Amino acid sequence: MKKTKDISTEERIKAAARKVFHQKGFAGTRTRDIAEEAGINHAMLNYYFRSKEKLFEMVMMETMAQFFKGVNLMLNDESTSLDEKIDLIVSNYVDLLLKEPELPTFILNEVRPNPQAFVEQNPIKEALTHSVLTRQYAEAVARGEITEPNLMQAILNVIGLVIFPFIAKPILTSIINIPEEQYKALMLQRKTLIPQWIKVILYKQ
Repeated sequence: MKKTKDISTEERIKAAARKVFHQKGFAGTRTRDIAEEAGINHAMLNYYFRSKEKLFEMVMMETMAQFFKGVNLMLNDESTSLDEKIDLIVSNYVDLLLKEPELPTFILNEVRPNPQAFVEQNPIKEALTHSVLTRQYAEAVARGEITEPNLMQAILNVIGLVIFPFIAKPILTSIINIPEEQYKALMLQRKTLIPQWIKVILYKQ
């Protein structure tokens, strides 16, 4: 029974740390904030996790794993076309960010001071330079189907179109004055619209 209770408490602390760190970042978070969010006392939090740094490292690693989960598989799937990969990537990240809208801001704020460490610890660079998607894109350029030879331009367009509305959500919702459910519906529409826009930009008409 004790073991079950311990696991439950530890998971509660992890969930609380994730929520508070995503909202406030490392610098703005106190361990007392996490303890209060988890519904435990500060001494118990210290019993499970000795420092804010250890908790943050755990949250950051899990966040990165979640953010890049499935990316390598999607980019290296031989059974899907370039167009299908664009659809899947956009759909995957819109769904993720609807569940975790604070992820982009959290990652940008925490990675900015040391971007090299971020690159070294994550497979995204290798995936983008040596993937099936990279090969398919180069082949489409060679066939004269795609007007933009630089894959990075396409990637930046996808990242910008998917992530910006979530980073700018507080401003956008104030400007257009819509409730949360309508904003979610707007984002869900973009799962279809963004791939359409990207393909119009990429392919010769």
